[in-house]
Amino acid sequence: MGNFNGRSVVVTGGAQGIGRGLSEGFARAGASVTIVDIDKASANQLTETLRDDGFTAQWVFADVSRAADAERAITSAIAAYGGVDVLVNNAGIQPMGSYVNVEAETEEGWDRIIGVNLKAHFLMSKYAIPSMRERGGGVVINIASVQGLQSQPLVPAYAASKGGVLSLTRNMALDYASENIRVVAINPGTIDTPMVRTQALAAGNEDELVEQWGGLHPIGRVGQPSDIANAALFLASDQASFITGEHLCVDGGFMAQGAWASETAD
Repeated sequence: MGNFNGRSVVVTGGAQGIGRGLSEGFARAGASVTIVDIDKASANQLTETLRDDGFTAQWVFADVSRAADAERAITSAIAAYGGVDVLVNNAGIQPMGSYVNVEAETEEGWDRIIGVNLKAHFLMSKYAIPSMRERGGGVVINIASVQGLQSQPLVPAYAASKGGVLSLTRNMALDYASENIRVVAINPGTIDTPMVRTQALAAGNEDELVEQWGGLHPIGRVGQPSDIANAALFLASDQASFITGEHLCVDGGFMAQGAWASETAD
């Protein structure tokens, strides 16, 4: 997927789930990785593991929905590794108990989901792009969701945030193409992460439900964080130098099927 030696990569929400897979993938490809996360225990453990294995990584505690924290995270990457070449805006939330319609959604709940899932992408990009410009170019990868294209019931803020990420991706790609800064998005399907496991456990039999959810994907399983990392490594590499403003569904074929997919054809 390319050699990232000498490149500085920032991954938000980089300590668990998809983010952990991204941090590990870029570190093992030779990048110097800045893991941005509020989960102290997971971030410390991952950073120590990567360093013990001979890779280069640091952790920055930051709530990326806050401007001061986002700026500090980028400043830390610049101070440690000389700049930023790749920014992966991965941090995202869908809290348990927040599956409601717009009438039942609170302003606080809406603002928190939009803040982490969308505003943070804007803030991190705002502070990272000047460094990319100084280094002659770079790549912003926004982790969106298949729910940015279609939706399930009772996730208005989450769906709005992910749709917003895709629109932001297209706009930024146009604004920065002339400066050799590419902006792309990845839409994961169901990925086997702690968040998915927590949701499955709350709903019943954890393993059984994860298997059932996997069965909804034509490929017959849920994805792994490494599946998203592999896509990100390609999109960040020079092999994808002519790709910008686009999104890639890494979803086991989920978006290829229509609402009629389970119906018997006449």
